[in-house]
Amino acid sequence: MGLIKFLFKFLIYFILITVAWVGLYAIVPPPVTVTMLLDENGITKNWASFSDISPNMARAVIAAEDSKFCSHNGFDTEAIQEALEERIEGKRQRGGSTISQQVAKNAFLWQGGGFFRKGLEAYFTFLIETIWSKKRIMEVYLNIAETGIGTYGVQAGAQRYYKKDARDLTRIEAARIAAALPSPKKRAVNGASGFTARYGNTIAVRINVVRNERLDSCIYK
Repeated sequence: MGLIKFLFKFLIYFILITVAWVGLYAIVPPPVTVTMLLDENGITKNWASFSDISPNMARAVIAAEDSKFCSHNGFDTEAIQEALEERIEGKRQRGGSTISQQVAKNAFLWQGGGFFRKGLEAYFTFLIETIWSKKRIMEVYLNIAETGIGTYGVQAGAQRYYKKDARDLTRIEAARIAAALPSPKKRAVNGASGFTARYGNTIAVRINVVRNERLDSCIYK
């Protein structure tokens, strides 16, 4: 009986603390993340408000990472199903994570897999989709995503690669940053070649699709 009481209290406190934490980050920029703290290359970051980031950048990550960002509730069930099928069949696995899930992981958790971390990721994804706006989710994503070695956020990335602010990124510049996002330590943004260059060019074309088909309607009215 004592154990049940303890677990019940733990659950209540866990929910209260995590809801308060997510609520705080709805208005306050996350000061640091576990990924940043564990980065042996140091931390270079510079927070930029959503209005100070080029629409090309937000549209580029929608095109590259999550075309259903404005229509799902944090989980792309079709992508998750395809990823599970590839895992079962032993094929090369694609990522099934949405931008919301990546924010949940990057802002509140740690890198790596495991069912426990995945469960927490799902929980925090639900919280941010419930408490935050889609615009806030995108704003946080663009500010804490790793954009290079020891570099976090598109503002720091834009300054590192193009010597300009994120608000001034062109379509191809934003596309190349987005193309490097899955593996920013391995994929070059400046002087991109091979796959990264081709993928960046594809994303640059898709940016127009995102704009014209209003796939960004939840963040740009």
